Amino acid sequence: MREVEEENRVLRKQLSLAQSRSPAHHRGNHSKTYSMEEGTGDSESLRAGIVAGNSSECGQQPAVEKCETIHVAIVCAGYNASRDVVTLVKSVLFHRRNPLHFHLIADAIAKQILATLFQTWMVPAVRIDFYDADELKSEVSWIPNKHYSGIYGLMKLVLTKTLPSNLERVIVLDTDITFATDIAELWAVFHKFKGQQVLGLVENQSDWYLGNLWKNHRPWPALGRGYNTGVILLLLDKLRKMKWEQMWRLTAERELMSMLSTSLADQDIFNAVIKQNPFLVYQLPCFWNVQLSDHTRSEQCYRDVSDLKPIAFIMCLTDAHDRLCKDVLACTTSTLADDAIDQIRQLQSERKVIHWNSPKKLRVKNKHVEFFRNLYLTFLEYDGNLLRRELFGCPSEADVNSENLQKQLSELDEDDLCYEFRRERFTVHRTHLYFLHYEYEPASDNTDVTLVAQLSMDRLQMLEAICKHWEGPISLALYLSDAEAQQFLRYAQGSEVLMSRHNVGYHIVYKEGQFYPVNLLRNVAMKHISTPYMFLSDIDFLPMYGLYEYLRKSVIQLDLANTKKALIVPAFETLRYRLSFPKSKAELLSMLDMGTLFTFRYHVWTKGHAPTNFAKWRTATTPYRVEWEADFEPYVVVRKDCPEYDRRFVGFGWNKVAHIMELDAQEYEFTVLPNAYMIHMPHAPSFDITKFRSNKQYRICLKTLKEEFQQDMSRHYGFAALKYLTAENNS
Repeated sequence: MREVEEENRVLRKQLSLAQSRSPAHHRGNHSKTYSMEEGTGDSESLRAGIVAGNSSECGQQPAVEKCETIHVAIVCAGYNASRDVVTLVKSVLFHRRNPLHFHLIADAIAKQILATLFQTWMVPAVRIDFYDADELKSEVSWIPNKHYSGIYGLMKLVLTKTLPSNLERVIVLDTDITFATDIAELWAVFHKFKGQQVLGLVENQSDWYLGNLWKNHRPWPALGRGYNTGVILLLLDKLRKMKWEQMWRLTAERELMSMLSTSLADQDIFNAVIKQNPFLVYQLPCFWNVQLSDHTRSEQCYRDVSDLKPIAFIMCLTDAHDRLCKDVLACTTSTLADDAIDQIRQLQSERKVIHWNSPKKLRVKNKHVEFFRNLYLTFLEYDGNLLRRELFGCPSEADVNSENLQKQLSELDEDDLCYEFRRERFTVHRTHLYFLHYEYEPASDNTDVTLVAQLSMDRLQMLEAICKHWEGPISLALYLSDAEAQQFLRYAQGSEVLMSRHNVGYHIVYKEGQFYPVNLLRNVAMKHISTPYMFLSDIDFLPMYGLYEYLRKSVIQLDLANTKKALIVPAFETLRYRLSFPKSKAELLSMLDMGTLFTFRYHVWTKGHAPTNFAKWRTATTPYRVEWEADFEPYVVVRKDCPEYDRRFVGFGWNKVAHIMELDAQEYEFTVLPNAYMIHMPHAPSFDITKFRSNKQYRICLKTLKEEFQQDMSRHYGFAALKYLTAENNS
């Protein structure tokens, strides 16, 4: 720790010397905009100083008020675009010093994903508003568009109508944008608009609009090279007064008579309007939209990057406590610190915004693509929890959820030896629903069943096997870091088995805290199913072949729609990593007799599944009812309206037991299915079970939580719940 503090001290000293040598530093330009008041952390001060130094060195940007809200509009539709938006937002949040208001024009899919993400992200001084993209389709559906963005690629044209009438200006961004500087610098450019200038745009960096890319290439009309609309500054109030809506519609109608369709979506129409009305444009310097499509002139926006430090080094300097610093030796030398500061200023002054405006995205052909790819990947894998920091000196809007959370946490006793367990119950984990593309067609007979499970990175290898055993819909909650989420994405995209399945919902719950929030994960997976019934399983189990169809028939046979039943799928286990999976009940019974299979946890936790009555199951041909007993934790099929799991139980112990107890308290009938089974596959002990076995305090806290849960059950369910206390005392 002392070594890190000493390194930070040296870096701050070097930064101070570098700034004091700058003439702009003595002029004190824009201190209100970028300087941080005393009392901020070391890394915050360093980063603020770097940004301030860069801003002063340029000496051209008009000031942005310290707590002025910056408005950003983004059109987003679908699963992939929702992932792209997160990376864009991370890059903006990393550098920002001002409150932000995002205006998201989103379809139903993107809205569900991003509303949950931002609600659970809980970033201070960030407001999100959604606008229904599907309602806007009629405004632009009359325009044929060949661009891969489809109808959503035209919706920036109608922002003057879509956004609030009192909103005067907005920065409009494509989803494939990465920021390398504070967005306040771009916001400040609005002050440079003069006369009738209402659009801030960067010149297009390819030859597209010159019409010389191939024989008979005929682009839409444009002024010179035309302008790229990946980054737009819109003066909304003036555009409305100019009757922008009428202006672009008349232009589009006229050009479509000969062009028949757009090739580059809204960009073609913006350029056609500008061709007729060049006075509308304020041309932004090209570093505000460095376009990385094939055959662009983007490298004219910056010097050669071959001598620059990796972006990891840059972020090391801007966040001196970040783990990236551990791998960057240059941070320890004061001489290189001076060089790095100069390079950061060069990065910010020459490449402020990177635009991956090619269908190939990161695979685009560009001389310096590796450098820009590293910058993008850094934000892709950056821990979003670190971006929850408060803006110093800027009051946040009152947030009821945040206030309630703080109230709940304040009521906990920090001296309680079980404080960390209790705190986890109130931890809000950032959640990204439907991380991959998802499609589901409801079954016509309303009997469909979703397999529900949760996992962490060390269980990814089970996914393909489960998909082979279960052809029905699956809902999975994955507990991952930001970097692990990208590893999972690469793993899934490289798997033919997983990519061939579109009825699997992958929901990322991002890591935070020291416990594995097993019941939160189960609740997330349960909440986002599309079927009337669900099979509550665990990731280490393989269902028997044909179980999906068998359960659908059982749902009808046992009238699950109109009765409170929990259908039990008997659980078995093998100690062999290579198993010839039984294809029938008869084959399974034979393997039981041979000792190849065992009833689940028979050797270590018999009580967990003993009430299933495996002896009766061996010969059963019809479903049979069993009674609840203490510590019973079977795997069950239930209606989607069953109670959630209790979040107080984290890590290992009592997480399923408590849920089954609550089902019993709500008078669910436990029915064993005679021809169903699932088999637990062997794996290394989890970190949480190791803690349970080795840590006495862990076991004490689990016992305390059990007792409190039982007391809560008694209060909620009254006299009927007394049996749980009695059963516990007798067990």
